[in-house]
Amino acid sequence: MTLHLRPVQFVDTPVGRDGEVARLAGGMTWFSAYEVIEDGKRRTVPIAAFDTEFGGNERATRLHGAITAPRPALTLGDRVLRFDQPSVAAILNVTPDSFSDGGKLTDPAAAAEAGFDLTVKGATMIDVGGESTRPGAPLVWEGDEVKRVVPVIERLAKSGALISVDTRKAVVMEAALAAGAAIVNDVSALLWDDRALDVVMGSGCPVILMHSPDPKKGPHGGEGYRDVLTDVFDWLEARVAAVTAAGVDPTKIIVDPGIGFGKSLQDNLALLNGLALFHGLGCPIMLGASRKRMIGALSNEAPAEQRLGGSIALALKGIETGMQLLRVHDVAETAQALRVWRGLKDAALVASR
Repeated sequence: MTLHLRPVQFVDTPVGRDGEVARLAGGMTWFSAYEVIEDGKRRTVPIAAFDTEFGGNERATRLHGAITAPRPALTLGDRVLRFDQPSVAAILNVTPDSFSDGGKLTDPAAAAEAGFDLTVKGATMIDVGGESTRPGAPLVWEGDEVKRVVPVIERLAKSGALISVDTRKAVVMEAALAAGAAIVNDVSALLWDDRALDVVMGSGCPVILMHSPDPKKGPHGGEGYRDVLTDVFDWLEARVAAVTAAGVDPTKIIVDPGIGFGKSLQDNLALLNGLALFHGLGCPIMLGASRKRMIGALSNEAPAEQRLGGSIALALKGIETGMQLLRVHDVAETAQALRVWRGLKDAALVASR
């Protein structure tokens, strides 16, 4: 079994702990040990003992380097997307049937106005989608998807907003990028459409690669996992390597473990508890857990519009484990939680000096 390293034992400050802690992905979080997962067993190795324990182990050294390396910022036109602290990506669905807010924003002008409002509320990026990826959702013809997203993206782009397009179709990617989107967010990790990788390569745009068990069939297939945490990591590791080998700049790849996509409640909980493992991919990480069904499953089947508390809890879990992007519906509330978290971090750093 391949060795994996998960950062654990997080601390408030590195001050006075030289050699005992490591910085997580160049962000505002430090950790003092690794959970080592190997041959089906788990053990804990302190950072202070890393060199002694893993001297000469090429994979462990590479993973440690990836986990601790800063993630370069992305300059996208006049906008800069930084990864040294967490930020909010707002969900803007222009679909009639999305699981949470379908049908509310099918008018382009109203959708764009909602997008403007989301930036005011604290969103760094607006993720515009024209096809629902909920379980059982019908496939949308690419022409219809283009008609849904392009007028909204054009309006938002004129305001200077940073926009990603949530699509798995090459034609939609091309149209959205031409309209002013800067990032492609593909739930199939560029595997559903055979031309998608070429579009990303040709444009030079950043891409978000999300895990799903069988992207060619759709985001909710799959037949289960041996160990969901390491299985998803290995899949994303292979996908990042393949996309990089094809010519995509590795500094422009963001990964998403795909919470809720082809995964059971227990799978999702295991992934969320093990999120820090994914820093070993060396990429910024997007967490999309907002209003997901697992929240309802843990709270008396609360409907999507009543899952704010659970969404904030999962967002904070992501922040604490170093996730750089939080893809959410409830922007103002998540941004407020993030600011309070940042205040606590700043206070801990100041108090220790």
